Amino acid sequence: MINKIKIYDNVALNPYHNLAIEEYLTMHVDDSELIVYLWQNEHTIVIGRNQNVWQECKVSEFERDGGRIVRRLSGGGAVYHDLGNLNFTFCVKKADYDVERQLEVILTAVRLLGINAQKTGRNDITIEGRKFSGNAFYKKGQYCYHHGTLLLDADTEKMVRYLNVDTAKLQSKGVSSVKARVTNLKNYCADINRSLVAEKIRTALKNVYKCDIGIIKDTDLNEDEIVRLEHKFRVWDWIFGRKIPFTNKISRRFVWGNMDMHIAVDEGRIKDIEIYSDMLEQDFIPELKNVLKDCRYDKTIITEKIKKLQREDLSQRQMQDIIELIEEKL
Repeated sequence: MINKIKIYDNVALNPYHNLAIEEYLTMHVDDSELIVYLWQNEHTIVIGRNQNVWQECKVSEFERDGGRIVRRLSGGGAVYHDLGNLNFTFCVKKADYDVERQLEVILTAVRLLGINAQKTGRNDITIEGRKFSGNAFYKKGQYCYHHGTLLLDADTEKMVRYLNVDTAKLQSKGVSSVKARVTNLKNYCADINRSLVAEKIRTALKNVYKCDIGIIKDTDLNEDEIVRLEHKFRVWDWIFGRKIPFTNKISRRFVWGNMDMHIAVDEGRIKDIEIYSDMLEQDFIPELKNVLKDCRYDKTIITEKIKKLQREDLSQRQMQDIIELIEEKL
């Protein structure tokens, strides 16, 4: 039974640091204790533990625009975070893990703002059928967390721009775009902001758990341990290199011939590649396959390798067309 609650309201905006703190708090929660962690990321895409990064978002475009991509510990789908989004995490041991009660805190907090929110489906909280909070879950031994988003005033244009929406999933919900499915709480409470929502969450915690609430300060955290965890969330192998195989097919007809590439990727590297073309310079095809085999599936690295191929029989136009195809499709 929960008999003590602590809140850590984090002002940092670095997603790697924030996920590290989330794991740290989860693995240091005491018996009969609930830690509530409030946090924000700036211009970030957070993907689920077992998702294919390239399938879920426009990687190159997002990184080019200064965005950061991170992979969390929990499952679920990809989400876009900006300063119009407030994230919450309930860190608790298995004996006191209660998703319905935890969601009741969020529902109560939103209703205290005068908004009639409802829980729908497995893990969504909605207003009039439109989603403003998605939730995901993680368990390791006796330690658990349940986290989610709260769209206060998020930039839905960027959300649509950078995320690759699963069309079949959207059709199954009877709508045609991610933008149509989501809503901001600001549409129902004009004065909403982070501090107001955090205040309502504290009130809701007292109402639901009937406990006093303590505050976790930065000095209460082990910075060395958090730095170690942050490194894990930063590394390329964790974000991009997980063993999630997929194949990408890219093709185009050029004035000099067609190019049809089938690229098999696993652990973030090109494991196999087949290239079909009717270009006259057929000796170029096996050379291109050879240079890309086992290459990291990264647009910049791939194009740099192609640029280094020096062939007198290949025109500058042909080389540029191939590079532009890669840059556009990967």
